[in-house]
Amino acid sequence: MPDDSQHSDDGVPSIRLFVEASLAGGAVIDCSASQANYLGNVMRMKTGDELLVFNGRDGEWRASVIDARKGRFALEARAQQRPQTDGPDVHYLFAPLKKARLDYMVQKATEMGAAVLQPVITRRTIAERVNSERMRANAIEAAEQCGVLRVPEVREAAKLAAVLKDWPTNRALIFADEAAKITAPLETLAAIPPGPAALLIGPEGGFDPAERETLRRMPFVHPISLGPRVMRADTAAVAALALVNAVLGDWR
Repeated sequence: MPDDSQHSDDGVPSIRLFVEASLAGGAVIDCSASQANYLGNVMRMKTGDELLVFNGRDGEWRASVIDARKGRFALEARAQQRPQTDGPDVHYLFAPLKKARLDYMVQKATEMGAAVLQPVITRRTIAERVNSERMRANAIEAAEQCGVLRVPEVREAAKLAAVLKDWPTNRALIFADEAAKITAPLETLAAIPPGPAALLIGPEGGFDPAERETLRRMPFVHPISLGPRVMRADTAAVAALALVNAVLGDWR
């Protein structure tokens, strides 16, 4: 019998694991070495125990441990728990932060349903080196813990000018601008037609004046105020993503 400590009160397994393999009834999933260590040594799972698995494509599946030998774990998908659903079509672009705060920001953006994470190098960016693998690991961990079915795509860092040059004009780009003419953010967002969107948060020192002017000239760009208080970049990310989800995303 499965260990009740690994199930919630309604009998649903409480352990969630992101896997790369395709999922369907009877599919066998071979865990990586790190996953085997986590399930076997940390969670003390054994043959017959249940957990939830997801891959961002095939929904969430109830799975059982079918092989728990030392150093190897294999799972079998039994039944779909939830069908795949897409989150909001919102990309999150940001000037990289120092390690711990970047980890936090990636986790929160994943929880808020961002589809893409894009580091953007601006003139005032301080931490220009970005560990994409670390970012993806943090995104996966956040998705496992908070119950979302999609892990955002993590893109390589790029300079702001290059990102804007290749920007798809059908995707509204909302950027946090402390000098925005309209100070009511909901008013600004309500005027943007529904459709694909992206949010851009600048570095701690704000955008360079020339960068701000370039952004404002572009027809697909929408400056948004985040109110009278100065926020740290990681706080601004959560606040702005909440506003965008409420008006243009899947909180409507």
